[in-house]
Amino acid sequence: MRITGTFLDEITHDIPSQNWGREDWRREFQLYRRIGIDTVIIIRSGYRDKCIFPSRVIPNLLPVADDLADMFFDLAEEAGLGVWVGTYDSGSHWWRRSWWKEVDVNKAFLDEFMERYGDRKAFAGWYLTHETSRNDSHIIELFNHIGGHCRQLKDVPILISPFPQGSKQFGAGDTFTMAESFDHWERIFEATKGSFDICAFQDGQIQYSELDEFHAGIKSLADRYGITLWSNIESFDRDMPIKFPPADWRYLRYKTERASRVAEKLITFEFAHFMSPHSVWPSAHNLFRRYCEHHGIEDQASN
Repeated sequence: MRITGTFLDEITHDIPSQNWGREDWRREFQLYRRIGIDTVIIIRSGYRDKCIFPSRVIPNLLPVADDLADMFFDLAEEAGLGVWVGTYDSGSHWWRRSWWKEVDVNKAFLDEFMERYGDRKAFAGWYLTHETSRNDSHIIELFNHIGGHCRQLKDVPILISPFPQGSKQFGAGDTFTMAESFDHWERIFEATKGSFDICAFQDGQIQYSELDEFHAGIKSLADRYGITLWSNIESFDRDMPIKFPPADWRYLRYKTERASRVAEKLITFEFAHFMSPHSVWPSAHNLFRRYCEHHGIEDQASN
């Protein structure tokens, strides 16, 4: 299976901006069309005091010079891509267990988003941007209330992309066993039925040797609760002592092959930074060439 979807990380959190303008993004979106990527997912439309459009409802919003939401819709419509819209993350309320405040600001934010962009032809789905590894931080209430509001505003598919509580991120002291992870996610899936349609677990937090067991267990749970299973193939490397270089092709290929056994679609975080021939990372250009060679994609795709 090829990667057919990518996140767009323009409200940057822990990777640097590439400072792209409209023509840079147009070139990138046209590349996606040529290599088979049909889905772009805005990972978060707002985060803390930043937003991809000049929102009226985010408190203490920093100045927004460019309407990136409008630009992404324009360029996606030119290229024939579907845009999945990420929700808002306060970076505060839900971590302080005030989940109702997180819900309230999201409802106002999503209402505003729909007023501005709800009729755009490329609007293909929602992404619930609150990511978690376990049944904590009132994630059930967040999924139910925010996902339910998304469904009322525009009835398109809703995606989540959580992550396992694995040793690459949490260390030996706070790592879950597979049984613990499956127990947590069974409870979440059961309590949030109908609040989202698709689950694409991130794959970089656990060891490569654990991927098969994890994929099989999550596939069983997804089938039981009627959830479509995608996989979020991380195209950056967690094995290096720095955050975050492009992935080693050998391991990206390995993860793709494993996920292809169970997932209906492969997406990545995040093509523009870590796999694009236009990335500021030179090693991303090499990763793109290896990917194209493997899948028989013509070299002209990078032009």
